[in-house]
Parts: sequence; structure tokens; C-alpha cells
Amino acid sequence: MKKRLLFAFLSLVAVFAYASDKKGVFSLNGEWVLDYWAQPKEAIRSPHGMSSIKYETISAEVPGNVEIDLEKAGKIADPMIGSNIYLLRKYEGYQWCYTKHFPTPDFSDNQTVRLFFGGIDCFADVWLNGKKIGEADNMLIEHRYDVTDYLNKGGENELKVILRSAVIESSKYLIGSISVRKDGNSESEYVRKAPHSYGWDILPRLVSAGIWRDVELQVIDEVNFDNVYWFTRKVDKNNNYADFTVDYQINLPFDKFDKLEAEFILSLDGRVAYKASQPIVSYVGRHMGSVKNAKLWWPLGYGDSPLYDAEIIIKDNNGKVYAYDKKKIGLRTIELDRTEVTTPDERGKFNFIVNGEHVFIKGTNWVPVDALHSRDAKLIDEVLEMMKDINCNMVRCWGGNVYEDHKFYDFCDANGILVWQDFSMGCTIYPQRDDFMKMFEKELISIVSKLRNHTSIALWAGNNENDVSIRWQLWDFKIDPNKDQISRNLIPRVLWEFDPIRPYLPSSPYLSEEFFMISGGDERFAPEQHLWGPRGYYKAPFYSDNTAHFASEIGYHGCPNKESLEKMFTKDCVYPWTSYKKFTWNDEWLTKSVRCLPTSVATQGRNDLMTNQIKYLFGEVPEKLESFIMASQIVQAEAKKYFIEFFRGKKGDRSGILWWNLRDGWPVVSDAIVDYYNSKKLAYDYIKNAQTNVCVLMNDAVNGVFPLTVVNDTRKSARGEVVVKDVATNKVVYTGSYELDGNGIQTIANIHDNGGQGVYQIEYTVDGNKYNNHYLYGKAPFKFSDYISWMKKTSMFSKISKF
Repeated sequence: MKKRLLFAFLSLVAVFAYASDKKGVFSLNGEWVLDYWAQPKEAIRSPHGMSSIKYETISAEVPGNVEIDLEKAGKIADPMIGSNIYLLRKYEGYQWCYTKHFPTPDFSDNQTVRLFFGGIDCFADVWLNGKKIGEADNMLIEHRYDVTDYLNKGGENELKVILRSAVIESSKYLIGSISVRKDGNSESEYVRKAPHSYGWDILPRLVSAGIWRDVELQVIDEVNFDNVYWFTRKVDKNNNYADFTVDYQINLPFDKFDKLEAEFILSLDGRVAYKASQPIVSYVGRHMGSVKNAKLWWPLGYGDSPLYDAEIIIKDNNGKVYAYDKKKIGLRTIELDRTEVTTPDERGKFNFIVNGEHVFIKGTNWVPVDALHSRDAKLIDEVLEMMKDINCNMVRCWGGNVYEDHKFYDFCDANGILVWQDFSMGCTIYPQRDDFMKMFEKELISIVSKLRNHTSIALWAGNNENDVSIRWQLWDFKIDPNKDQISRNLIPRVLWEFDPIRPYLPSSPYLSEEFFMISGGDERFAPEQHLWGPRGYYKAPFYSDNTAHFASEIGYHGCPNKESLEKMFTKDCVYPWTSYKKFTWNDEWLTKSVRCLPTSVATQGRNDLMTNQIKYLFGEVPEKLESFIMASQIVQAEAKKYFIEFFRGKKGDRSGILWWNLRDGWPVVSDAIVDYYNSKKLAYDYIKNAQTNVCVLMNDAVNGVFPLTVVNDTRKSARGEVVVKDVATNKVVYTGSYELDGNGIQTIANIHDNGGQGVYQIEYTVDGNKYNNHYLYGKAPFKFSDYISWMKKTSMFSKISKF
């Protein structure tokens, strides 16, 4: 009991020191008290109910996850190391109670006080001063509660958030056969948590709990904005002209109608570009305007990405300000021009068009930066900078994740990185019943309303792979995914109401009714595809003969660096095999493969992808760990470079590639080019060379010649010099120049295929700036030592030079 009082005292001391971060906003982040216990048959849902049970108490940090607090308190070992992740299994059946004491902020009689949670994971009862103020059942959205009448004015308050087990809670729902999966995580489908939490092939099973985003008290004036939505209606890129609309909804006393006005201001770099006002005659209003000499927003490479300060000021005739809202917006239009079907003979299309200009997409898939999402905010900056550094002009926010917070989209807005936003669903057909649909509709409205002002968001996608998931286990029945009520009816209805101006794709890949009727479900007829297949040699027909106009997923395994392996494995398990001859992986490497539970078998072959892929390229797998790592990273780097240049070299028919993926969200062995510790694999540098705005590249030989191609993914013309030499002999095989219009592609030369093996180094300039690329020619397998020797001669990659 003394221990419990001590925690309460420390919490109280910490809270009374709080200060407002901005006007009317008081943070409740920081130290809380955390109680936890195994959930009984009847879950505890009130502070009173806790009096009848025994529980343990530790200090907690908010934002936080319970596992972080348990580790800090010495209750569990580091779950990132070895197979320790499985020690968390028992806590899936626990309940948790967060407690915070805080003083009441000053507020007047005509103000309200709102308690704001950026994220609660997941099933919660929220109590303030012994009274229940609300519930939560969705990790993925924000929660707000009016607590004006529940606060002890001028005194201390006690806030409790009681969480129930998401796993136990899920047992209350009947899962239909269309939704059941053989990998065992179908329990997740009625629970609105990040789908990856229940285990995925890129992240461990970690069914966490916690208050994972900011908690605030917000003092709200009687006149305030409920919602503001800015969007561009039309642009004229030749005459620098843009039409825009702003919709707004406000709260105010009735007697303020006709006495206040809304002033609308657009400014850039401190200079006003547009200013107008109109009277407030309703709770809901719309203003339409035009900007002359507009600076349009362009994706990375295609121009600058200026953001206007977009302000709305509610004021009276004397200039007194009653409410103020400010956002950053870019002036741009975006379209997705696509067909339902493509074939080798009748080619379709899948093109993103910004401000009337076709944009070739080169980018990556975004997965969680941490399986414990309370750490996201501290980790995200460095990962975002990497995305910019390797010149991604689009990022796909994968549907197995949470929805990122504004910080992510702010970065993409400012840096011209388009966002393909999946809704958080993946790899199954979700429940079709009314109760689930109502819960998900609430989520849709919350997320769309929150994010729709972000200029970078180019596309809403209904889910990740739900359409194609049916064939994985029910292929024999040829079930048509177009009967899915969520992606075909619910989501488009909400978007039509709240964000009608953005493109929508029901699933990725999307198998439309026309597609299904023509192809019977064969994904090779889809214009946009996920190119995984057998995961064999990266130049096998599955890849080289693919029909996709746009690849929204394509990846290849690569082993992490040795320093990272030494962090994620126990000392005796850093070396992967118990038997090198049989390539028998030790148990910790199977855990990192990623194995959901010790009894799971679904992912146990994923480590074999590395050994098999090394054999395809080099004929044999090195036994020495350092050589194995290097060989694996070379194979990954060459494969991803090949994928990118395959699509870029066919620009026009092909319109983009989003490779899988930038960075791991946990210490695992995967397709990522940067591991959880931010240690870059070799593929990072290869991709950086392959994704320059203007790139000279070489594709595989056609009719005995290698096409040397220059692609220009800018709106400006480009010119330069090119020298191609065989590094083994130092013989120059081509020297010349090019001049290319904006957004174009051109074959510079055809270089005869003389057979043999080697590396061509491609040195070129773009408007005076020097660049380097390379092409590995010849038929695999290659000698590992030859490849290292060739690449050292190029001096292009320090990782190889130091090997």
C-alpha cells in the first residue's frame, strides 16, 4: 500500500508542474501510474471494481506502451533480443489501468474543457474523479471527451484509463468463413488495432496496450472551428493560375450570427497572395477564390513544392478576433488515369497526373517505424530524411500500419513526396455486418477529416491485398471480391461525402468487376500489381516478363549488417546456422524470420530466400558470416536496382514502382534496405543511384544489344555527356552526349552484347553535374570474388571497397 501511495505522490508532483504548450492546451504527457492484472472472466471496467482484485503497480510513461514500462521496471527482458518476444504472450490476457493526477486549468463560464487522446490502445473505459466520461474501442483514431462538468474547479483531479485485453475482447465476435486465415491471426479482424500487431511476415506478434499518443486538456472558446477543409479546384500551369475552395464549420452562440465575418488569407513567404472576407450567417460555410501568379505545388523532381499559409480569421467589425485557424496548403490538382485491365496485346494504364503533367513514380512502401507505436514520433525524422535522400517522389502507407500523425504528412507536403494512403486493413475480407461497418465508418470519417488538408495525399486505397487474399485459400471457388461491402460501398460513400476530389482505389491490387470477368482473377491482367511471386532469381521470367504498368510492391531479401545482428541476437546465435551444409537455421534466426509464435510455420522458409537468392547469383553461399552478409546485400541491391531500372527504362508504358521497403519496424531479417537500428544495407546506395531525377541506365540485351537509355523525370530539358567502360579491361565501349526534353526518355546507344561477364560503369553528367551508375552484364551465376573485384575498380561504393 505504501508503494501505491508513493506512485500516486510522484504522479501528483510531476503533474502540478505542467505548463501550456500553446494557448489553451495543457499536456498530460509524462509520468503516470500503471496497474496491471490478469483479466478475470468478467473484465474490470471501473475503479471500484479494482478493489476486489490483486494487481501490481509500476511507473509508466505517456505516450507509451505497457511493454516499455515493464522492461524499464525490470519485469521483462528486452523483447528485441533473440526470442524474448515470446515472453510477452502472457500479457496479451492482461488488463491495465493508467492513473494521472492533475490540477484544473483556468477557464471561464463560456469556455469548455476537452480531454484529448491522440491514441488509446485499445478497449478502454475512461474515468475522471470517479465518474465515467467515455469509452474507446479503436486504437487508430483520436478520442475527445467534454470534461467541463467533471473537473474539480480549482482543485486536483484523478484520471483513470482502464484497458481490457484486445485478444480476449475479440473472442466475443463471430468471424465469417470468408475472413478466416490459416495463419491464426483472424482474431484481429473485429478489433481496430494496427493489423500487424497480431503478427506479419515483417513484424513480430506484439499485441500491445497503452496510451500511445499525446494526452491533452484543451480549453475551447465559445467561438471555435469544428473543421476546415481547403482544396484546389483547378490550375493552369502555363499561366500560373489556381482556383481553390475552403469549407468550414464553426461553433458559436446564435446571437453572434450576422455580427461576425470570416477573413480568408493565402500568403507565401510573408506576401499576401489572396485576401477576402464574408459574413458569418451559418454554422457551415464555403468560400471560393482564385490566386493569380500562383506558385503551384509539384512532386519531388518536377518542380518546387511551395506551401501557402492558409488562414481563416473570425472577427467582428471592430477587429476583435474570436477564432483563428491556420494550415499549410499546396495548390495542385491530381488525377489517377487508369484502366481496369491490361494485357500484353492491349495495354492499359495506371498514371498519376499532377497539374496536368504525367509523373513517373519512384518510391517506397512505408511500414511501422516501431512495433511499439508510442516510439514512432521520436524515430520518424531520420527515416523521413532517408526517403528524401534517395529521391522518392511517392511513399505508400501500407495498410497493415497505424495512420501516421501530421508530422509525417507535413514532411511529405514540404518536400514534394506524394502519399498513397491505404486504409488500415490488410490481407483478408473484413466483417460485413452492420456493427463492424458502423465502427469502421466512424474511423473513416475521423481519418479523412483529419488528413484531407495535406497536399501530399494523392490517393486513398481501400486496403492492402484484400482483393487478392481470397484466392490464397479459396481460389477453387472463384469468389468475386467486388461483393466486399466495405471497399466497394462504405469507403467510397464516405469519401464521396468528405473528400470527393481525390482518387480512390478500392484495393491494392484492385480486381474490378470488369477485370474479374475477363481474367477470372489472374493478377497478371491488373494494371497495378504486387510483384512477389516465387521470389527466385530477380531476372527470372516472373520479373522480366511482368505485365504491370505500376508495381506498388516488389522486394528482395537482404541480410542486416553484422553490427545489427550482434544487437538483435544473443552472442551464441549471431552465426545463423547450426549446420552450414544443410543450412539449418538456429532458433533465434527463425524467430527473426519473422515467426509469429514458436509453433508457427508460415514464415519459417523466409530466411531460405536469402540463401537461395545468393545461389542464383553466385552459385554458392559463403560460409563465413561477413561474406554471407555481403553476398546477400549485393543480391538485394542488384535486384532492387534492376526492378527500378526495368520500369524506368520502359517509361511511357510503365508508370511507376514502389519497392518494398525502406526500413524495418523491429530487429528482423527482411526486404528492408535499412534495418531497425538505421544501419543501411548496400541496396540503399544502389537505389540512390537508380532514382536520380535524370538517370542514364542500361537494361538487359534485346536482339543482341544493350539499350543505353536516359530518362528525365523533371519538367526541364537536360543535356550531358556519357562514358561507358568495361571495368575489368578499362575499355571504353561508348562515349557520347545526349539532349532530352522534360519528362522524356531516349535511347542514347545500343551496345553490342559480346557475351561473357562483367560490369559496365556508366559515368555521365547532367547539366554539368557528375553522376555514376553501373550495369552487371552476363548470365548468372557469377563468381563472388569477381563481382567484388569489378565493383572495387569502380570506387562507387565504400561498403564494397572496404570489404
